[in-house]
Amino acid sequence: MLVYRDFAVQDEHHTYLPGPFLTSTQATPGGTGLRELRARVRPAMEGLCARAAETVNLMVRVGTEVRFLDSAESSQILHVGDRRGTILPARLASGGKVLLATLTPDQLWDLYPDLADPERAALARELDEVREILGYALNVEGTEQGVSAIGAALRNGSGSAVAALSISAPSARFGTDRVAAFAKELRRAVAEAEQALAGFPD
Repeated sequence: MLVYRDFAVQDEHHTYLPGPFLTSTQATPGGTGLRELRARVRPAMEGLCARAAETVNLMVRVGTEVRFLDSAESSQILHVGDRRGTILPARLASGGKVLLATLTPDQLWDLYPDLADPERAALARELDEVREILGYALNVEGTEQGVSAIGAALRNGSGSAVAALSISAPSARFGTDRVAAFAKELRRAVAEAEQALAGFPD
């Protein structure tokens, strides 16, 4: 219940930490900002989950991490579970990558001042591809063995990236053909969600 209400989150080691209600700059008094974000995006998430038949997640970036705010869980027997409350490194998660790709170079490297040169170059190349070519990012077992994801940014009416949507699936169902289909359905869901986010604050 603490996780659901945004008072707590779990990191990749399943340790409980203060949640977005307590720490996120996007949370207005009483946590209404995050609740409103979830409420506005939820119909698009449920539609995407039904079409893709995989788990759909909503996340926000806080510094170098992404925090999962909501999940629409797949009904398939083998599926990725509910991720609400989970924290992952932004540069490894699909939703984190698309949100990092919206930053200026100065903003990006301010977040990662100590990143080694090879990792820095690889991250820059990947984010350039996300920004200029694909419009989405992939996480192929980068955060969890056997789990892959595709993510896209959500923008409000003023064009600011306020969150990300991702489709998470067992890697066995994440072949090239399905990635193309996921990308198509994800774009449709993003368009639906962004209509609902008109007027949502930065």
